[in-house]
Amino acid sequence: MGRSADFRQHLEIETPEHVVIDYEIAGLGSRALAAFADTLIVVALMGALLYLASFAAPSVGAAILPLTGLGLFAVLWGYFALFEGFRDGQTPGKRWMGIRVIRDTGHPVTLREAAARNLIRIADFLPPPYLLGALLVAFHPRGKRLGDLVAGTVVVRDQPHESPLPDLALPPADTITGAPRLTDEEFRVVREFGERGAQLPDDVRLRLAQQLASRIADRLPTHGADPVAFLLDAWRDETSRRRGRFGGRGSTGASPDGSPQRRSVVMERLVARKGGRWDEFNAMAARASRRGLDALSAEELPDFAARYREVAADLARARTYGADPRVRLRLERLVAAGHNLLYRDDRKTWGRIGRFVSLEFPAAVVGAWRVVLLAALSFTVPALGAYAALRERPALAEQVLPAVLLERAEAGRSELAEGRGYAATAGAQRATAASFIITNNLAVAFACFAGGIALGVGSLLSLAFNGLLMGAASAHFHNSGLLAYLWTFVAGHGVLELFAIWCAGAAGFLLGLAVIRPGPYSRRDALVLNARISMRLVGTSMVLLLVAGTVEGFLSTSSASSVVKVGTSIASAILLLAWLAIGARFSGNVRVGDAGGS
Repeated sequence: MGRSADFRQHLEIETPEHVVIDYEIAGLGSRALAAFADTLIVVALMGALLYLASFAAPSVGAAILPLTGLGLFAVLWGYFALFEGFRDGQTPGKRWMGIRVIRDTGHPVTLREAAARNLIRIADFLPPPYLLGALLVAFHPRGKRLGDLVAGTVVVRDQPHESPLPDLALPPADTITGAPRLTDEEFRVVREFGERGAQLPDDVRLRLAQQLASRIADRLPTHGADPVAFLLDAWRDETSRRRGRFGGRGSTGASPDGSPQRRSVVMERLVARKGGRWDEFNAMAARASRRGLDALSAEELPDFAARYREVAADLARARTYGADPRVRLRLERLVAAGHNLLYRDDRKTWGRIGRFVSLEFPAAVVGAWRVVLLAALSFTVPALGAYAALRERPALAEQVLPAVLLERAEAGRSELAEGRGYAATAGAQRATAASFIITNNLAVAFACFAGGIALGVGSLLSLAFNGLLMGAASAHFHNSGLLAYLWTFVAGHGVLELFAIWCAGAAGFLLGLAVIRPGPYSRRDALVLNARISMRLVGTSMVLLLVAGTVEGFLSTSSASSVVKVGTSIASAILLLAWLAIGARFSGNVRVGDAGGS
């Protein structure tokens, strides 16, 4: 009977041991079910946070509300990235469906790739609900959505479908003292009957069992009345013998080297003798996959590495000798598990995070200064244009500014006369204001970055819109005689906040430039290379927005004097320049390819 066609997508990866691993790419159905399960978990977590916050005592309500806001934002934006980054490419939903995110190279994803692919989820979601991402997963040769293209990742099956094998409860190999009793060809026939006989009709199965039993009955000590049970016992006994110390002494009945029969003989012996070793390696890999290599003792670690190399060599032999597809699949899974564990990035420490913040983030800004400057101009030029237009035609304010800004400008004179500043907030509410400002600004920065996948147009529109809004508001307050009133508020946090938005925009521009001008790379490779720099710029934006939001919530909305706020602005600018100067010393290690323009 011919083998049915396999329409599943596959990805072949060559390991450092020069063994090719064949991954099965996860399809749209399994990914959709995993996403649905994860979405339910996200909704449940957010609901639990709101439920717990509702029971907070009034005395702690002022502290609970901002923490709840930050928690909701962290769950909504961080659930997928953190699980995939710290749990080897698996969210709970992906683990349930037996799928995993890996890099195109076959290595486990790091937090950088996990964050990149999930921030681009904003673009994949459009138009709702998730139409663009679903179409790409369905039709891309490797099932990649936009996030996977940017991050250089692919979603594969962690648990490929296999034909179930009967559990024969084999006795330990060290209890076997005899040599094999069957030829290799007879053993192969008996094994295939044991593995596949249950799929035959009962009458066919019984007739075939009688024929096979009559051929080997003279070599076995007992022959029961049931030929099916006799063959299963024979398979169990012979497999155990071949795993024992005398496993290589049986009669082979082999034909000359290189013939299909000889190759089959070699593989029969390999499977029989190495099956126990494979089971032991699988048990070690299963332990390590749950808790990392720390789950293995100091004595087990070198043994695990040695067993991995042994299994990789067995896989190479299995392919050379044309082993049964199920044997190859089993070995591929074992090699993939070992490769995932041995080549994973376990340096998820606070020291590594500190290095990113103190060195790699500012170095990326310096290395991509041309693109950051482009983002700054994309914000500043529209801001100046809007400022000039509204200074010339004040009536435009009613048409272009949101109602909240018009209302604050109208109330500005009375608030200024009462000694209150712009957006002044009572002390008890400042933590809540800081929480809202931080989450809102981070969401804007993430959207600005994700918009870069549309050839940079989305990032450009986001920067230009925010610049237009800033310029128009400044002009309207200036026309009302309140420019100092507005910019005294902006002064404290404005330097860091504006620079953070420019960095997010520059991160998006790098994605667009990789597609428009990939340089010596393919567009796919240029996109992945520039995305690595982009994620450092996004990290820079996050750090600055956290600081700026805290300053804005606690200082800018307070009754502190303009001298304090302007002084804070100057101090933040000096600290920012010092931070970038430190990064400049390491910017040579942060490469922006031709796609980035340096």
